[in-house]
Amino acid sequence: MSQPHATAHNNSAWVPVAGLTLFALASGYHMSLLPLALDGFGLATDLAAWLASIFYFGLLLGATCISPVVARLGHRGAFILFLLLLAATVAGMPLVVNGQFWLAARFIAGIAVAGIFVVVESWLLIADTAKQRAKRLGFYTGSLYGGNALGQLGVGQLGVDGAMPHILVAIVLVLAVLPPLLAKRCQPQKIQHQKISFKEVRHVSRPAIMGCLVAGLVLGPIYGLMPVFLSEQTGDHQLTGKLMAIVILGAMLVQPLVSWLSPRFSKTLLMAFFCLLGAAGVVGILLSHSTLVMGFNLLLLGAAAFALYPIAITLACDSLDSSKIVAATELMLLSYSVGSVIGPLVANGFQQQQGLPMYLGLCLTTTCIYMLMSSVRPTRGRMPALRP
Repeated sequence: MSQPHATAHNNSAWVPVAGLTLFALASGYHMSLLPLALDGFGLATDLAAWLASIFYFGLLLGATCISPVVARLGHRGAFILFLLLLAATVAGMPLVVNGQFWLAARFIAGIAVAGIFVVVESWLLIADTAKQRAKRLGFYTGSLYGGNALGQLGVGQLGVDGAMPHILVAIVLVLAVLPPLLAKRCQPQKIQHQKISFKEVRHVSRPAIMGCLVAGLVLGPIYGLMPVFLSEQTGDHQLTGKLMAIVILGAMLVQPLVSWLSPRFSKTLLMAFFCLLGAAGVVGILLSHSTLVMGFNLLLLGAAAFALYPIAITLACDSLDSSKIVAATELMLLSYSVGSVIGPLVANGFQQQQGLPMYLGLCLTTTCIYMLMSSVRPTRGRMPALRP
């Protein structure tokens, strides 16, 4: 059997985490900036849902074709390439104010972000033990959501009007290239990354695939439509940015708990618990009559929604050889992306005033039931480890 630790030699965690933190800072601001900036550029606000969906369609397509890039350039080179590609799409949007161009730019951005996620996740998941993988993924998600939370504050502090916010985002993305660019001996050794065959997909945990799918169904609308929903509720862009930051803060705060619980408890039951917690947060949002109560329930929703993906991806990778980690992260990202493409469009179809929280509550409640049912079923066979 192949030795995972052979590929983990010189596999520094701080380099991808440092670059990811700057990426998350820029991405958090840009995700909330886009739907709020449409009116200022003279574009229809209905474009927000389409921008979110086509971004995730790019993420979906990108999730199917990243491993050849990683195999050719290595994790470090691929990380630099995808960051620069994303920065170029952001910088181009204020230069060409056109709905079709923006949709094309977001599609390309989705491919670039898929590359960033697959590269960083596989970089960190190539480790010696399941416990070390969970710890590294905790660093990953904490950095990602912490950066996103701080980025949301840019909506109030830096505004949403004009070209300058987009230029600032592009600059931060270029700065994210510096850690992998300067640290040349930091990545996993190059190995022969192998695809997961259709036959082997049947052995991948179904709750893991479903967890990633539902994470996309929930997070796509949270990123793409929640800023618009909160802006309609509050009428204040600065307060909207703070409330979105609270959502991402919940995501960041829950990650140490997820890292601690994941190796110790059934991951299927953990996903059921967090879905139930998220559904409770949605009920609180629907019933809240003050900003304080709204903020607390958004914190719960963020903690629950952002806990699903890291739990699901560690569940999928628990029994895999290192040579299949990149392929597994592609498969999980593919599942996430399918949900992220569908989610904003379905959520946008809920026409009533509280349509978005009602959609989120429906997704989380049904997933909670599914995970509880899955936890009492006999365990299916695991994917066999690769043998020489």
